[in-house]
Amino acid sequence: MAEHKSSAPSFLAYEKWAVPVLLGWFLPGGGHFYLKRWSRGGLLLFAIGGMFAFGLLTRGIMFDPISGDLFTTVVNWGGYLSDMATGSLYFLATWLGYEQQLSGSAVADYGTKFLVCAGLLNVLAIIDAFEIAVENKS
Repeated sequence: MAEHKSSAPSFLAYEKWAVPVLLGWFLPGGGHFYLKRWSRGGLLLFAIGGMFAFGLLTRGIMFDPISGDLFTTVVNWGGYLSDMATGSLYFLATWLGYEQQLSGSAVADYGTKFLVCAGLLNVLAIIDAFEIAVENKS
């Protein structure tokens, strides 16, 4: 009679995915570089870094975690978490003193959207690195 081998799902083995996920958060594309997916990592670094830089150059606003009514809380905390999802790019920009005041410029509003989208794209890149690390994706 054949023995049934019981094993935990591969996503529970955190030693497989912890380093690529943390590197992917800290440096966009870093998880892919760690997993030796050089072209994908380079493309992600270029795309996310470019979106972030474009957002800064157009004087986009980085969100602060402000509470208030439900809509204000969701928008500001969501934007704040998305900005932080760019990892070292966010910390470098804030460390160097980047801060913009609210303006009525449409260009600055687009810049804010670029900053948020850079963070959301990095979240997708982190998920991709996770799936590659646990061997759910090639």
